[in-house]
Amino acid sequence: MANTLLMPKATAVWLVDNTALSFDQIAQFCGLHPLEVKAIADGESAQGIKGMDPVMTGQLTREEIARAEKDQNHRLKLSEPKVRVPESKRKGPRYTPLSKRQDRPNAILWLVRNHPELKDAQISRLVGTTKSTIEQIRERKHWNAANLVPMDPVTLGLTSQIDLDIEVQRASRGREQAQPVGDTLLPASLTERLTPEVEKPKDEDAELDANAVFAKLSALKSSDQDQDDE
Repeated sequence: MANTLLMPKATAVWLVDNTALSFDQIAQFCGLHPLEVKAIADGESAQGIKGMDPVMTGQLTREEIARAEKDQNHRLKLSEPKVRVPESKRKGPRYTPLSKRQDRPNAILWLVRNHPELKDAQISRLVGTTKSTIEQIRERKHWNAANLVPMDPVTLGLTSQIDLDIEVQRASRGREQAQPVGDTLLPASLTERLTPEVEKPKDEDAELDANAVFAKLSALKSSDQDQDDE
């Protein structure tokens, strides 16, 4: 990995405030224009940026700064990093071990059948295959189509469940949700409108019911009196 300066503008702010280096030297070291360094010194630029000490980060030594302050023609050099971070690999098709490549067509068949919303590029990322192979399996034109058996790529170890879920979620975005089939319950807002109002009892019915109750009570009282007389 190429040795590059961290936070060049913050480093330039610190060098302007804490060293006697020239604008050209600071500009060359931080990858800035000398006029930009002059603007930092005049307070016209980088006003909200806190200076970062390159000595504390191990990217510059005190001896190197002192050497450059004595010689205006000396160019500052970055110190060798103590820890090297490997460069991030370029994203590409997923690598599939040789021992598992024979299971890849079965995994593709499983994805095509169980997740038809997935695009060919997504399937290619998941199991590390080509679009032509996916099309052959999808159209049953693969040379070994008769012997293919759909198998979960997660179970086969070709991809992780997290990656599969992410791709399925991406493919499902913007797709209309499938409408439920068969009899379903209506929303509460509709059922409230459809519920018929209960008819209130008429006053006449209420009076009749009251009269019937009183008649029963009087009959019971009369029967009790007859029993007492006996």
